[in-house]
Amino acid sequence: MRGLFLCCLVALASSQSVHYELGLNPKKIYKYKYVGAVNFGLGISNIAESATRISCKISIAGASEKTFILQVSDFAFEDFNGIQGRNRFNVSSKLTQHIASQLSKPFVFDYNSGHVSNIRTSVEIPDTIVNIVRGILGLFQVTVKTTQIIYELEEAGIHGICQSHYATEVNAATKDMTITQVVDVNNCKAKAAIYRGMATAVLDEDAKARGESIVSTVRCVYTVKPTADGGLITWARGLEQQHFSPFNVKGGNFKMEATNELMLLSVNDTAKAATFGSMPSRGDLVFKFANAEANVPIMMQKLDDPVTKAAELIKHLAEVNRYQIDSATSEDTIKLYQLLRVMPYEGLEVLWKQFAGNEEQRRWFLDVIVEVSDARILKFFETRFQAGDVSANEALQTLVVAFNHLQAIPDLVEMAKMFLKMPFSKSNVYLWNTVVLSYGSLVYKHCAYYTPCPVAVVQPLLDMAVESLRNGNQTDMVLALKALGNAGHPGSIKTIMRFLPGVAATPVDLPPRVLSAAVQSMRLIAVRDPHSVQDIAMSLFLQKNLPTEIRMLAFMILFDCKPSMAVVSIVTVHLLEEKDLHVISFAYSYLKSLSRSSTPNNHALSTACNVAVKILAPRFGRFSYHYSKAMHMDWFNDDFLIGTATEVFMLRSATSVFPTEIMMRGKFYFIGRILELMELGIRADGLSALFGDHIPGFKGDLSFSDCQAILTVLQNWEILPDDKPVLTAYSRASGQEWFFADLSKETIKSIIKDASHSAEKGSSLWAAIGKLQRGVSWHWTKAFLILEVRYFQATILGFPLEISKYYKSISGITVNATVAVNPPMTDRVEQLLTSEISLDTDGFIGFTKDLWVFYGINTELFQCGSEFKAKVPLAIPWKFSAKVNVAEKKFALDFAPCKKEFDLVSVSSNVYAVTRNIEEPDLAKRTPIIPNYFDSNHDVVPTGPTVVKPESDQLPTRNTWQQRDKMCADSDIYGTGLCVEYKLRREYYHEEYPLYYFLGYTHMAFKVGPAQANNAVDKIHFEVNVGPSSLPVSTIQLLETVRGLSKGRNSTPEAMFNVNAFAMSGNNKPAGYNAVFYNTTEAKIRKTQLIVSQVGEGTNWKMCIDTTVKPHVETKANIRWGAECQTYQMSIISATAHMPGARPTIKAKIHWTRIPENVSEVCTRFKKYIPGVALLLQFYQKHERNAKQEISASVVESSADSIDVKIKFPECTVYRQAIPFSLPVSRSFNIDNTTMDNFGQA
Repeated sequence: MRGLFLCCLVALASSQSVHYELGLNPKKIYKYKYVGAVNFGLGISNIAESATRISCKISIAGASEKTFILQVSDFAFEDFNGIQGRNRFNVSSKLTQHIASQLSKPFVFDYNSGHVSNIRTSVEIPDTIVNIVRGILGLFQVTVKTTQIIYELEEAGIHGICQSHYATEVNAATKDMTITQVVDVNNCKAKAAIYRGMATAVLDEDAKARGESIVSTVRCVYTVKPTADGGLITWARGLEQQHFSPFNVKGGNFKMEATNELMLLSVNDTAKAATFGSMPSRGDLVFKFANAEANVPIMMQKLDDPVTKAAELIKHLAEVNRYQIDSATSEDTIKLYQLLRVMPYEGLEVLWKQFAGNEEQRRWFLDVIVEVSDARILKFFETRFQAGDVSANEALQTLVVAFNHLQAIPDLVEMAKMFLKMPFSKSNVYLWNTVVLSYGSLVYKHCAYYTPCPVAVVQPLLDMAVESLRNGNQTDMVLALKALGNAGHPGSIKTIMRFLPGVAATPVDLPPRVLSAAVQSMRLIAVRDPHSVQDIAMSLFLQKNLPTEIRMLAFMILFDCKPSMAVVSIVTVHLLEEKDLHVISFAYSYLKSLSRSSTPNNHALSTACNVAVKILAPRFGRFSYHYSKAMHMDWFNDDFLIGTATEVFMLRSATSVFPTEIMMRGKFYFIGRILELMELGIRADGLSALFGDHIPGFKGDLSFSDCQAILTVLQNWEILPDDKPVLTAYSRASGQEWFFADLSKETIKSIIKDASHSAEKGSSLWAAIGKLQRGVSWHWTKAFLILEVRYFQATILGFPLEISKYYKSISGITVNATVAVNPPMTDRVEQLLTSEISLDTDGFIGFTKDLWVFYGINTELFQCGSEFKAKVPLAIPWKFSAKVNVAEKKFALDFAPCKKEFDLVSVSSNVYAVTRNIEEPDLAKRTPIIPNYFDSNHDVVPTGPTVVKPESDQLPTRNTWQQRDKMCADSDIYGTGLCVEYKLRREYYHEEYPLYYFLGYTHMAFKVGPAQANNAVDKIHFEVNVGPSSLPVSTIQLLETVRGLSKGRNSTPEAMFNVNAFAMSGNNKPAGYNAVFYNTTEAKIRKTQLIVSQVGEGTNWKMCIDTTVKPHVETKANIRWGAECQTYQMSIISATAHMPGARPTIKAKIHWTRIPENVSEVCTRFKKYIPGVALLLQFYQKHERNAKQEISASVVESSADSIDVKIKFPECTVYRQAIPFSLPVSRSFNIDNTTMDNFGQA
């Protein structure tokens, strides 16, 4: 018994001497082998991939009980670019040596119970190297619990503070513990990630619920051996997988797989503790981003001596783009942006002094310096504003971009306030507007990243608004309110309320222009504080004593808040009691269009609007377009996670026939965000007052008399008040107003004075004509980084993963022109009306746009990933001479035929596997991910979805498709041809839909080039003669024939204009085409004839078009063409009918007797698509024999808000009943009677 007891005590003591909680013995040296690799591709065979692999040996020695030193040896860096199984990893000896020299320095860290902290190393070691060490140490970070088999906790790791899920299992034989750790990196509390360039794109949680564009998983497996010193990691392996798509990851995606592995080699005792000198702390295990702004992912260059390199690039770009855009060098602007971002402020000043005196280089420098997005750009513009060595126009163009691309951090926002106080900012009204609006935009971006957003950042704008209200300065009020609208700060609501009647604490009496700006200033706050804005908007909408347009604007803002079903119901009840027809029409049309919305963010709202429309339709379903309207159209695709929306608002009032305000805005939905596109608006206070509630003599049928009636009113513009703008226009981009301008009465006076034909010597128009006579040469270019959207996150290797999109353009125009006037002007500009004006000009207009999407690892040392690259160049050169004779109503244009083929516009794109490293930047590898299996000289044979080379059965042709073609239309008369060519290469994997649409090579081009002509063409002559002219005898006979076929002979046709398009060939007779347009005036009937004749030897081809229009009743067109207009014939007729007791009907019919074979072939092809299109549009189809050689259609009003449509083809009929469609009410309702009391029941 005593022996048994002794054995138990020994066993117990032995079991307590070893444990699993991780620890390291400071008196031992641990040596491990470490391998880390990351791969980017599609995970599909025969598709090019890129990868990076690092390997090394590490040793860990103790410095104290909880402090250890890590040292790296035998480091190797390898990269891979190609197809698995065909290519292999290659060692980059130069980069290996570079990184190894830095990793050879000691790294000190604290280690306690499996947790790494306080990493230290020499100050000269860059963060990128420290992050690699973090990746190594990350495999030592694991929490062990022996009391639980499954557990979870929140802990810090390389990805941030994230939730970890653990599962443990002990091997009964070896006692080794296997630990599986899964980290939820998608929902980290404090994630090591950075967003750039997305501040103005609003998050759309509803769209994210339908699909994600990024999905990540992280799993680590450890083998822990229990020892007396604690658990010892003998093996560990991490696996991080990520799926990314520009669309929905459910429909195909790029794949990133990162692995790192740690294997214990040996454990040895050490005689003494390791020592180290003083080292600064580099933080804990959480990844630190290293100068992310400067590391451009789509190219790599050495950044030494950036000032010299940037200067050479600016000179080169200015030179090669001097006359036209050089698309081959357009990507160099990205290199230039990077060089500017890494140079010190002094370098910017050096460049300015170097380029300030050269107009071309100066413009390039100012265009690109705006991408320096930190304090240096603000300091640069502060210096320029103080010195006054930039023009107001230069300052305006650069500042608006610089502020919108500036990093919106607190220090820079505070620094930017100084521009609101600088005298130079106020030296020009448009510059001042830009400064104030741009500061508001900067505040908006700041608040997107810092929540809650301090009121101090928006305080200067609040002070401006309050001061303008105190002084009664309406111009300042509008500017301040627009800037507050850009800022979108919830703290500005109380100030905005002071401008709004009914919600302000004190009564206010402000003009509609100011009220409009105040209401619209809440548009972005509606997203950040929808409840407060909703209450204000509802209050304004229900105040029936407010101007009509203000109530409609409040209704718009109310629905920007995405009101609930209850709020929409309240609105519906009030609309049933509303008396103002403009408010009713606007609200009902907006509700109806929103009820059809399919975008995720409007799902609940569209349901509520649908219910409201059903209630309101019986009374308000038939308003005409003479009333205010709001229209919303959108679409959304779940596979692409992409959608668009367009809204148009036309605000009218009972006091004017002219709209008081017209707005149009668009939105783009993509991968869980909503981006406001371009928004345009026009406000016409002065014009509305000028036109009043009716236009004398205006019938509404858009006839010549209507135009005269409008012009008669416009001639009275001088009666407009001096203090009210005639017209105001504004523009917003990404939801931010960047431009607005007033057209005042004084401006109109100035324009009329300078541009009038009665202008004398000394006027600006006279000076401009004189300059043209001496010859002018003007050139302008604009380099613009339209989009830079970047997302960074950590990986288990300590490499930064980046997803970025770059979209940039270079636009340019060159004009050389000389004008001659004969006889010359002597004292008045109006002498031009009796002179012949000749113009000789040549030039160019065009642009090149480049788009990149990068997905991969991006550091200052190396890059590895997948890259989509697209280029779209457009080039329109010209050279011609023109003559204008106003007195004789003649215009002539001469230009040479095309002598050399050129691309008018083209689109090229491909997806590549890319690897680059800084030691060998010129040896970057970029492999198309879809290899070209086919010889470009061989034809391709389509076989269903696959295209293969003839007699080839050895290549992997499954789902591979390649095609090229070139189609040309040549003119043997003019010696010029137009061609469309395309080359496509795709490899389809149906599980990759819709991503595979973009995986492969694409090139499409529209070309202009020379063609074989009947005669050598010297020039192409185009001429227009307006007014009566003598007619050739053949033409007179043809006209008589046409008249005999269509109308009575009691009227005489009058030639309205004559057009000639001839090819001139030496002494040969001109060849080409002549067109004459005739008009016949009869009571209540409009008749026109157009005769197009081919001119040349042995040709009698002509086309005759005869039309008869009975306004509001019937329209007929008879078309004949061929030899003397006799070979082919087609007729078209449309008519309206509204007989007593019958429903209003519109009928149309196309009938043909003879048509060309190619037209017949096109119609036959079209016939195959009729069933599919009918089904898509929800039409029914029935087979029946209808009239041959005829297509007819009828549209019948079936109810107050629907129509029936029937279309008859020769062999079938398609129809659909009760199609939703708002029909206008009778014109008998005058727009000045705009209350429900006068309207009655619809």
